[in-house]
Amino acid sequence: MPKEQVLNEKKQLVTELAEKFQASKSTIIFNYRGLTVQEVTDLRAQLRESNVEMKVVKNTLLRFAAEEAGYEGMEDIFKGPTAIAFSNEEVVAPAKIISEFAKEAEVVEIKGGVIEGKVASLELISKIAKLPSREGLLSMLLSVLQAPIRNTALAVKAVAEKKEEEAA
Repeated sequence: MPKEQVLNEKKQLVTELAEKFQASKSTIIFNYRGLTVQEVTDLRAQLRESNVEMKVVKNTLLRFAAEEAGYEGMEDIFKGPTAIAFSNEEVVAPAKIISEFAKEAEVVEIKGGVIEGKVASLELISKIAKLPSREGLLSMLLSVLQAPIRNTALAVKAVAEKKEEEAA
């Protein structure tokens, strides 16, 4: 393949990655060295279920893409084998899935990321990974909203039963 064509393909990939950085609500960068092919396949499947895209890209291209997207101070993150997970829908999903996977496969190590347009520290990513998913938060909200209605219904039922007893 001609050198110029390879260079153009790399430029296209950098532009595509920069767009993914900017469009993503949550981007997690992690070390995947030591994972078996099956473990990588399993991780990709878990991420895909939550509409998270995982890519393995050369660090130089990731560094250029991060710079093009306007993210500075990430140079130290792009060392060693690097994989990247992008989520356009949910902030919590990539951090949670990769953190859980890292507990089983101890070789996985989160290096850093970008959360809602800002370079995120490992501490912040760890905190986000401990949050419930969007569905979990909606479920909690629903139960909180239902509690007063349920309590009112029980009170009305109790009053109705008491009046029935008094009438009998």
